[in-house]
Amino acid sequence: MNIVNKLTIRHLRKNKRRTLVTIIGVIISVAMLTAVATIGVSFMDLMKRQAIADGGEWHVLYNDVNQDQLQAIKKDENTKKIVLSKELGFALLKGSKNEDKPYLFIKQYNQAGFQQFPIKLSSGRLPKTPNEIVISNEINDSAQVDYKIGDVIKLDIGNRISNDPDIDGPLDQYYSLETDEKGEINEELKVTSTKEFTIVGTIKRPTSEPIWGPSYTVISYLDEGLYGKEEPVDAIVVLKRVTNSIFDHAENLAKKNHIDHVEMNHDLLHYYGAVKSEGMRTTLYSLTAIIMVIIIVGSVSLIYNAFAISVSERSRHLGMLSSVGATKKQKRNSVFFEGIMIGLISIPIGIISGLAGMWITFLLLNSIIQGALEITERLKVTVTPGSMLLAVLVSIITIFISTYIPARRASRISAIDAIRQSTDVKLTRKAVKTSKIVRKLFGIEAEIGLKNLKRNRRRYQATVFSLVISIMLFLSVSFFTANLKKSLALSQDGQNYDIEMGIEQGRDDQLVNSILSTDEITKYTMISQAQYAQSWIEKDAVSDVLRQYEGFNSELVKGKYPYQVCLYALDDKSLKAYAKEAGADYNELQAGLNAIVIDKIRYEDEEAGKYVETKAIRTKVGEKIKLYSDNTEDEKQKYMNELTVSALTDQLPLGVIPEGPGSLDIVISETVLDQLGISADENRQLYINSTDPLKTQQQIEEMEEVKHFIHNVYQSRQQDKQMVMIMSVFTYGFIVLITAISIANILNTISTSISLRKREFAMLKSVGMTPKGFNKMINYESIFYGIKALMYGLPLSVICMLLIHKALMNSFSYSFSLPWMSIFYVTIAVFIIVGMSMLYSSAKVKKENIIDALKQENI
Repeated sequence: MNIVNKLTIRHLRKNKRRTLVTIIGVIISVAMLTAVATIGVSFMDLMKRQAIADGGEWHVLYNDVNQDQLQAIKKDENTKKIVLSKELGFALLKGSKNEDKPYLFIKQYNQAGFQQFPIKLSSGRLPKTPNEIVISNEINDSAQVDYKIGDVIKLDIGNRISNDPDIDGPLDQYYSLETDEKGEINEELKVTSTKEFTIVGTIKRPTSEPIWGPSYTVISYLDEGLYGKEEPVDAIVVLKRVTNSIFDHAENLAKKNHIDHVEMNHDLLHYYGAVKSEGMRTTLYSLTAIIMVIIIVGSVSLIYNAFAISVSERSRHLGMLSSVGATKKQKRNSVFFEGIMIGLISIPIGIISGLAGMWITFLLLNSIIQGALEITERLKVTVTPGSMLLAVLVSIITIFISTYIPARRASRISAIDAIRQSTDVKLTRKAVKTSKIVRKLFGIEAEIGLKNLKRNRRRYQATVFSLVISIMLFLSVSFFTANLKKSLALSQDGQNYDIEMGIEQGRDDQLVNSILSTDEITKYTMISQAQYAQSWIEKDAVSDVLRQYEGFNSELVKGKYPYQVCLYALDDKSLKAYAKEAGADYNELQAGLNAIVIDKIRYEDEEAGKYVETKAIRTKVGEKIKLYSDNTEDEKQKYMNELTVSALTDQLPLGVIPEGPGSLDIVISETVLDQLGISADENRQLYINSTDPLKTQQQIEEMEEVKHFIHNVYQSRQQDKQMVMIMSVFTYGFIVLITAISIANILNTISTSISLRKREFAMLKSVGMTPKGFNKMINYESIFYGIKALMYGLPLSVICMLLIHKALMNSFSYSFSLPWMSIFYVTIAVFIIVGMSMLYSSAKVKKENIIDALKQENI
C-alpha cells in the first residue's frame, strides 16, 4: 500500500464521525437497491407460485391433437414436459340436492397431469386406470349424494346443449346453468357414450371448477396408448425456457403441424416477464428503466453529497499532500481509494441490511396479505444471482459516479488555495450581492442568511440539489403509483360487483329486504333492465376517440353523430346513494326529466392494443340531450323527449359497464323512465358487493322460495384484486422507502453543512448577533432553501411524470393530470424537513464556545 493510501486510511480513522456518516449513507443506498430488487423478484415469485397453486404449472395448451401432432410437440426443442388431458363431458348427478349443479364433469389426466395440476387428495388414492375416478368432496357436502370409495357408478356422458336458438354449440363448465324466465332448466344433455367407473378416492374441489358452474368435477386416468388418430387429446406443455419468443414459437409450431387451437397460460407467463403485447412489453421495459434511473439518481445524490462534503472537509489535508509533492493523479486516486474502502465495508453490510429488512417486512406482511387477498402462498425473500449482481453493480457504479466529481475537484486544488480554504468561500462583492428588497422586507437577518448561502455556494448547491432530488423522487414515485393503479383499473373487465341476481318487482320485495339485511353486504344497486335509445350529438361534443375513426364523417347527419344511449333506472334507495356519490341532487333527479351522465368511459381498443380512458361526450351541467326511440337516419323521426344533464361523473353504479365509444350511459330514476314513455320490465337486476360473497350466495339460496338467476363473479375478480393489492403494497412500500431516503439525505446534508459552519456562526456571535437574530437567520435560510429547491424540483418532477405517462401510453390511453395533492404535500414537507433539520443542527451549534469554535478546523 502506497503512502497516500495509508494517509487516506489514517484520515478516515481520525475523522470517525464523517467516515461513519459516509458509510451509513452508502449502506442506506445499497440497502435500498437490494430491497427494491428483492421486492420485485419476491413478489413475482409469490404470484408465480400462487398462479401455479391455483391453475397448475403449464405454459402452452394445444387443443385436440392426434398422435402425429403429439410427437411433433414432444420433439420440439423447448418442450420440457407434456401433460395429456381430455374432457369427456357431462353426466347427470342422480340424487343431487343442489339444483344449481345437476351435473358431473368428467376430466382425464395422464400421470404427469396429477403432478402438474393442483389436485389435492383427501382420501383414498389417485386413479391408475381409465375406469377409475376420484370425486370432489363437494358431491357429498353440497349435493348430498353419498358416494363411497369402492362404489361403481355408471354414467351417461354427453354435451350440454342450450334450447336458446341464439346460443350455438355445446356449453362448457364455465357456462352457468341455462334457465328460462320461470327459473326452469332450459338446456338438455345430449348423451354420446356410457362408461362405468370405480371410485378410488376423494379430492378437494379443483380450483379450475368455477363456483357458478353447473357441475362437480370428477377426474379419471388417461392412458395415452389408447388414443389414436380418431381420439384427439389436449397437450399441455411445460417449457424449458420462458421468453417473449414463446408466443410466436407456439403459433408457428401449431401452424406447421396443422393444430387448430393454441392457448397460452397468460396468468402464469406474465410473472415470468413474458408478455405478448408489444405495447405492454414496451411499457414494462420503459417503466423499469425509469424506476432504475430514479433509484440510481437517489443513490448517487445521497452518496455524492457524502463524498463531496468529505472532500470539502479534506481540502486542507489534500493541500498539505500537494505541498509535499503529491501529484494530481495521487490526489485523485486518494478520493477513489476512499470510495473503494467505504464500498468494501458498506456494500456487504448494505446487501445484508436490505435482505434482513425485507425478511422482517415480509414476516409482518404475510398474514395481512394472505388475509386480504385470500391467497395460500406466502411471501419469501427470493434471492437470485441476477438481482444481487444488479444491486452490487449498480452500487459500484453509483459509488464511482459519486466519487468522480469530488476526485477531479481534489486533483485540481492547489496547495495554497487548499491550505487557505479559499475555494469553498467566495468573498467578492458580486458573489454575495443581495437585493435591497430582502433587507427591507425581512430585515438584516434575512440578508445575512442569504449572503451566507451565496458565500458557501457549493454547500448551498449540494443542499438544494439534495432537496430537488428528494422532491423528484417523491413526486415521481407517487405519480407512478397512482397511474399504475389507474392502469390496472383500466385493464379490469369492468365488473364492479360480486353477485348479480334477477328479481321481480313487487313480488320479490320481501326477499330483497331480507337479503339486504345480512351483515356481509357492503353495497348494492337495483337497476331496471337497461333500456336503449338514440341521440344525435353535435360534432364538436363528440368524443375525441370517435373523431379519429376513418368513417366518422360519413356517419354525420347535418353535423350530428348518432349515439346509442343506455338508460339505467335505479330504484329510490340506490339512486339516493348513487346521487351522493356522483355529486348530484337526489330531489332534482326525482322532480323532472333530469339525469346523471357518465361522461368518462374506459375500454380496451383491441386494434391499437391499448386500454383507453376518454370522455364519452363533451357536455355541461344544464344542457339537454334529446332522445329518439329507434336507430333512424333522420333525427326528426320518433322523438321521445329530452333529458337535462343534472351531473357529470366517472363513477359507475354497481352493474353498469360502459360499452365503449359511440355509446352514452345515463342514470335516471324510475319516475323519469315512466315519463319518457318507456315501460320498465318487471324483472330487475340486483347487484351486490359483500365481504363474503360465497356465504352471501348460500344465504340467498337458503332464504328464497322461488328459483332466481344468481351469478357470482367473486372468484373471477379475485385475481384482479390480488394484482391491485400487491402492486399497492409494493409501490407504497417504495414510496415509504424513497421518503425515508430523501429525509436522511436532507438531514445528512444540512446537518453536515451547519457543522462545517461552526466557525462562521461563532464569528457572527462574536460581533454581536443575538440568539433571537441567529434563529431568524436560520429560519430565513430554511425558507430560501425550500423556495430554491421547489423552483427547480417541481418543473423537473413534471418532466419525470411526463416520461412515466408516455411510457404507460404504450399500453394505455388517458389524459395527463398533475397530482396536485402530492405537490401540496411535498411543498409543505420540504419546508418542515428543512426547518427541522436547520433547527436541530443549529441547536447543537448554539452550545459551542465561541473561542473553541473559532479555533476548530475539523468536525
